[in-house]
Amino acid sequence: METGLAITVLHCPPGTSKWNKIEHRLCSFISMNWRGRPLTSIRTIIELIGATTTQTGLTVQASYDPNWYPKGVKITKTQMGALPLHRHDWHGDWN
Repeated sequence: METGLAITVLHCPPGTSKWNKIEHRLCSFISMNWRGRPLTSIRTIIELIGATTTQTGLTVQASYDPNWYPKGVKITKTQMGALPLHRHDWHGDWN
């Protein structure tokens, strides 16, 4: 299905994710926001994540996708080659 959306997916290079400053800033605030609250449902988790902000005003957005997706789906090289993927200008070799 074609949506007309342009989607950018970026990944940290191997071995650097755990040193990502933004990720660390967010994760610690999410953990502080969760502290002492039982995670009794998906709704509770989404609301706690979504209510997280940092001291400098960084906010977190979270939503629940209720769909189930099949595991282990394989695509062929031909199918992958047909996708309109373009490397990002900044370190496109990482993504």
